[in-house]
Amino acid sequence: MSLEVITSELLSETQHGFFTRKGGVSSGIFNGLNCGLGSSDQREAVELNRDRVADEMGVEAQDLVTIFQTHSADVQVIEAPSDAEGVQADAMVSKTPGIALGILTADCQPVLFADAEGGVIGAAHAGWKGALSGVLENTVTAMEELGANRDRIVAVIGPSISQRSYEVGPEFREAFAVAVPNADAYFAPGFGDRFQFDLPAFGVDRLTEAGVAKATWTGHCTYSDPDRFFSYRRSVHAKEADYGRLISVIRL
Repeated sequence: MSLEVITSELLSETQHGFFTRKGGVSSGIFNGLNCGLGSSDQREAVELNRDRVADEMGVEAQDLVTIFQTHSADVQVIEAPSDAEGVQADAMVSKTPGIALGILTADCQPVLFADAEGGVIGAAHAGWKGALSGVLENTVTAMEELGANRDRIVAVIGPSISQRSYEVGPEFREAFAVAVPNADAYFAPGFGDRFQFDLPAFGVDRLTEAGVAKATWTGHCTYSDPDRFFSYRRSVHAKEADYGRLISVIRL
């Protein structure tokens, strides 16, 4: 089965892709294109899946770089693949042609950035913690330090958990409201004392407020489409032991 890759017109001047789970060799609960080396999947299967992604992106396997993501606001500059080795961060930026930046997600937002004219790209993992603590704004700033202009930067949020699938409790809403003045805009009433949180809308607004040229979400919900996407929350509800990781990639 061939790989399924979601692309965005906003990023058309760069090679990029939000990969679904289709086309991989993993089996069981990881069935498909699981690219998470941190999962309990067979390492050989994950490496073969990543090789297929690298081939699709037109790079050597060693030039598809990922980092150890920790829901932080930290950004790593990548000039060579070795710059990602052992690094704990949640975003990367680069101006080196031939290096593909890969972000792993399973409900959190994978965000791909590009200033095609400036020759600078970025990729970020933005769950609610990372987005709230500034990982998106920090990625834009790091791109500027490499020569990008935020007036030219475009950013696309890939498959993420949607508001209709993201139920949270009152304590989440209360904590969020302390940090975000217009927090009510991201919550809809749920069942009982629950709320539905709109993570992609929050991400788009943070990017817009950071001054990028344009930001958008592809509109794909990871939770509600098990045939195409892995989902951490869905795996918890199904009482599964682990879950696969989707990969989203951009390169110059």
